[in-house]
Amino acid sequence: MYKNRAADGRCNLCGKQVAAFRKERGLSQRALADRLQLAGIDLDKNAVQRMESGQRFVTDIELAALAHVLGVTLEALVGTEEQKS
Repeated sequence: MYKNRAADGRCNLCGKQVAAFRKERGLSQRALADRLQLAGIDLDKNAVQRMESGQRFVTDIELAALAHVLGVTLEALVGTEEQKS
């Protein structure tokens, strides 16, 4: 059977990492949404909250913008690369 959710039921692989990187940078969810909007991605604070909690699917376009705005690699966001300090 086809599965489009992570093993823990989350709708994305990046939410936990997005929250961690956002907090490391001292950004609020609203501030992250504002930076994404400046990058051309139309998300609001509520969408960021749903993404981080795993309730929202994330497109590849959004994932690339998140990596750019947070200054990390795509691999770091999806958890396939060890976080580097």
